[in-house]
Amino acid sequence: MRRILLFLLALSSFPAFPLDAAQPESASGFRPQAEVVGRRFMAVTANRHATAAAAEILELGGSAIDAAIAAQWVLNVVEPQSSGIGGGGFLLFWDAKRRQVLAYDGRETAPRAASADFARGPDGALLNFDQVVATGKSVGTPGLVAMLEMVHEMHGKLRWERLFRPAIRLAENGFPVSPRLHGLLAEDKFLMVDPAAKALYYPTGKPLSAGDWLVNAELGATLRLIAANGSLALHRGLLADEIVGAVRARGGVLDAEDLQAYRPLRRTPVCGSFHAWRVCGMPPPSSGGIAVAQIMALMERVGGSSLAPESADGVHLFAESGRLAFADRGRYVADPDFVAVPTDQLLASPYLDQRAHLIARTRSMGLAVPGEFAQQQIHADGQSIEIPATTHMSIVDTEGNAVALTSSIESGFGSRIMVRGFLLNNQLTDFSFLAERDGKPVANRLQPRKRPMSSMSPTIVLDKKQRLHAVLGSPGGPRIINYTARTAWALLGAGLSPAQAVALPHIGNRNGATELEQGTSAEGYAADLRQRDHAINIVPMPSGLHVIQRRGSDWVGAADPRREGLAMGH
Repeated sequence: MRRILLFLLALSSFPAFPLDAAQPESASGFRPQAEVVGRRFMAVTANRHATAAAAEILELGGSAIDAAIAAQWVLNVVEPQSSGIGGGGFLLFWDAKRRQVLAYDGRETAPRAASADFARGPDGALLNFDQVVATGKSVGTPGLVAMLEMVHEMHGKLRWERLFRPAIRLAENGFPVSPRLHGLLAEDKFLMVDPAAKALYYPTGKPLSAGDWLVNAELGATLRLIAANGSLALHRGLLADEIVGAVRARGGVLDAEDLQAYRPLRRTPVCGSFHAWRVCGMPPPSSGGIAVAQIMALMERVGGSSLAPESADGVHLFAESGRLAFADRGRYVADPDFVAVPTDQLLASPYLDQRAHLIARTRSMGLAVPGEFAQQQIHADGQSIEIPATTHMSIVDTEGNAVALTSSIESGFGSRIMVRGFLLNNQLTDFSFLAERDGKPVANRLQPRKRPMSSMSPTIVLDKKQRLHAVLGSPGGPRIINYTARTAWALLGAGLSPAQAVALPHIGNRNGATELEQGTSAEGYAADLRQRDHAINIVPMPSGLHVIQRRGSDWVGAADPRREGLAMGH
């Protein structure tokens, strides 16, 4: 009973967005949610249950790491399509005492028996994404549990077991299916292939409706097992055997040794400057830190950072900056344990100055060409199929420590292979389907034990006094980079509030057509951009931005109005 009361207290004691309150609409057509302010702590996640779990842990004196872990397991329960035990993630941690940003890599790895030709059929023909995603061929070795265990050992305050209780409560007692989960279940064409997933999410042969009560007792039991035994429960023993059996039954090559050999890694964060700010992100194998830093630096150099994010010139310059960042991303970024990624050269001031001169205010450059570096191994430009799923959370604790965690099982519902109540990832589809092009290897080709390139962009911003200023990130596949960079521009360059920044209409360019968010005022840029020689795609762009920003001695939190996220502070 005490546990339930604590949970209800967490839901009721903290300010939440008054979704029915009268709020002025932004020019995007999205209504910015009411600002949430906290003096002691702030948590913003993709679901109210996860935010409440984080707030519960923070109120108990837990660290930002403790709160993030509790929220992550709740998200596994209520947003099974996005992230969880069967996937991986990247985490940035601001250590307030030591005044430093730390980066942790929980990205999945390719099985030791996997081949660079994993996306080819028996006849040697290249398969398409749909032919690979819902098979064992797409499953990498999960890394999220081991990574969160690592950061908890280093930065946690509460017991590991305590952090699982909110998720276990929800899994075993149940929760109402959200409208978003219902919609994704209704749209998915692969999940019903898995008998366990079909029984759980399509009990009558039709997808669960919004408001239906969902109990996942099997996931609750799995969470209890990991709470008691840590990551060993996933990487060795009966659960590991079941994971291997399920993957191999669907054509994969994952084996027990792959699970036993997995290790999370601590890496050096990538930091770039934007006016007086220091913008830090994840290094490779994520491309997010480099690309966001490049876009911000280029915008500053061409005068775009001082423009309004909804000005025609600002939109054009942002799109051109994105072209250049994505050109470099496609050529150079991959797992640095397999490929020499020229991170320092890509962020060097002389190089960025040179790249900025390629941007004209009146005309698009069209397809951007990657930069060239002396003595750099020659690679072909790669293309991976990264699906816009994933989740992100931003958390600041009572001691001023912060977490930006982006985690994923890749595609919505991952590989559609369910084991003991959770879904396995399809992260191997983030490798290039082509291992080489024109006789040159692709940097992001699949190799045994390699980590696929990602666009996940958890971001921490420091001010000129090296104090924590903002925590942000988003889901959204390769569009994550543009979502995050545009929001940082709005916060740091244009001075928008977190709520205003996350409600902006989306625009972006991934070195192709310039994308404008469907159903928003972004569509109004099309005529001007076409006059500047942009090709235009008007598409849905469902980000899930979660932002925390310092305002004096307070923390201000905001969740993207496009999804079901929530901010809570105290």
